[in-house]
Amino acid sequence: MTFRYIKKSYKYIGLMALMLMGQSCSDLLEEEVISNIGNDYINTPKGFEDAAKSAYSSLRNYYGTQQGITMTEFGTDLYATGADGGYKGFHFYDAQLQPTVDYLATIWDETYRGINVCNAVIERAPAATVSDAIKKARVAEMKFLRAHYYFLLMQQYGPVDLRLTETILPTKKTTRAPESEIYKQIIADLESALPDLEAKSKATDYGRATKPAAEHLLARVFLAKGNSTSKAADDYAKAATYASNVINNYTFKLLPDFASVFDQANQNHDEVVFAVQYTTDPLTNSTGNSLHLYFGMQYDVQAGMVRDILNGRPFKRMRPTKYCLETVFADRVNDSRYKKTFKDTWLSNNPGKFTNVFDNSKTEVTFKAGDTAIFIPGYEMPLAERAKKPYQVLVPSRYDEALFPVNRKFLDPLRPDRTYEPGSRDFMCFRLADTYLLLAEAQLLTGKVKEATDAINMVRRRAAFAGKAAAMEIKQADMNMEMLMEERGRELLGEQIRWMDLKRWGNLVERVQKYNPQAAPNVKAIHLLRPIPQTQIDRTEGGATAFPQNPGY
Repeated sequence: MTFRYIKKSYKYIGLMALMLMGQSCSDLLEEEVISNIGNDYINTPKGFEDAAKSAYSSLRNYYGTQQGITMTEFGTDLYATGADGGYKGFHFYDAQLQPTVDYLATIWDETYRGINVCNAVIERAPAATVSDAIKKARVAEMKFLRAHYYFLLMQQYGPVDLRLTETILPTKKTTRAPESEIYKQIIADLESALPDLEAKSKATDYGRATKPAAEHLLARVFLAKGNSTSKAADDYAKAATYASNVINNYTFKLLPDFASVFDQANQNHDEVVFAVQYTTDPLTNSTGNSLHLYFGMQYDVQAGMVRDILNGRPFKRMRPTKYCLETVFADRVNDSRYKKTFKDTWLSNNPGKFTNVFDNSKTEVTFKAGDTAIFIPGYEMPLAERAKKPYQVLVPSRYDEALFPVNRKFLDPLRPDRTYEPGSRDFMCFRLADTYLLLAEAQLLTGKVKEATDAINMVRRRAAFAGKAAAMEIKQADMNMEMLMEERGRELLGEQIRWMDLKRWGNLVERVQKYNPQAAPNVKAIHLLRPIPQTQIDRTEGGATAFPQNPGY
């Protein structure tokens, strides 16, 4: 069974707070009725359930969205910009990255809406006419979500306003809580939620938070805290414990084939620890998971091709860096992840004879329907060899901002037509391979190199081509942070995690300067935090004095 987020019924709970609204004081006097549901509805069994479900919906603002991918994959060592699209200041770290950029406020406002709904459910639970068991379960879920939201906010923006009670009336009194206080609350929420969350791999209603989801998040939180100014001596050990719990105490399994992790026909599989749900129902899917749009190259104007549902609508936003392709994915013999991450073949859906050929080894090509029209070999195939091929061959020397290897993880062939944007693919926030890699990182940082090697080899063996598992195993002497950073790149490419990985490791500036020529001239230490949205500062009593902007913006 799955449950659907209730997006409208309790939207008013989030809109109550001025800090969640980019409006002036005069706007507040012009009240707009957005719901006829009374304030006591939350006390009823259905109202309590609706409110709890609606708290999940803010995850859809971050995961599987253009603003989410912009703030997590742009400006890293693995992705560069493609030909089209905006918000490239997040990649170039230039003057475009200003406090007035709407994505900053969009993420901020919607995340605080989610937090306010969590606060409302937690505070009003005692009066709800539901069983004590349901109250405990829903409050635990809200604590998981509140912690999740605050962790995302703090990783992106640094110290933020820490609100733990429902904001019912507009207020302009906000402050930035210390990082240590926010970490303390995140951990307290998650640890107090553990006893009352479902202690199994899949929730009864698939999509709800579970105990292993909270433990996975705790592993991430303690790793981040251990690399922060709030660090404690046992942070890495605690991260290892929680990651081990997820691996050992439930029924999660690494799927035998890396490609099957992203099979849209089987999304609720044994590797998923926590996912944000999307659907094919346009009434409940809102803007959907739109990641299928952003990783595509311009295949649809090439010889033998037109846009279709299978190959996607290519917005040409995210282009893998040279480092990503040539170093991270250098092993194509033993490791299947290059082949299974990147789409390399396009079959002609527009047959005929063409002279507009990007492959300089030939002047024209002729295709029947279903013939190979484009092939990306992944290496510099010699000109003479390419000339023998009856199709266009895209080699690295011909890559540009419009033509490049395409990350296939998020393609969505279930869309009803070729222009349809709201995808239905679930977004895996936490999956078991990530848990193993978090465990390996925590063990490495506590000096347990053998254990870290064993953990990372679990992921590497799964990624091997048939018969190559032994060749994929690394030895203890090879286990170091560089290996770990590259392994996370190979396994989790594009999965909205890399920017926060680099931030956690403290090497964002170093790696961007080394591996991202577009961003290298501008990136500096201030970019470990995003600008606070100007709307937040403007609507705070006392302005920048009470709610100061991050340094450098």
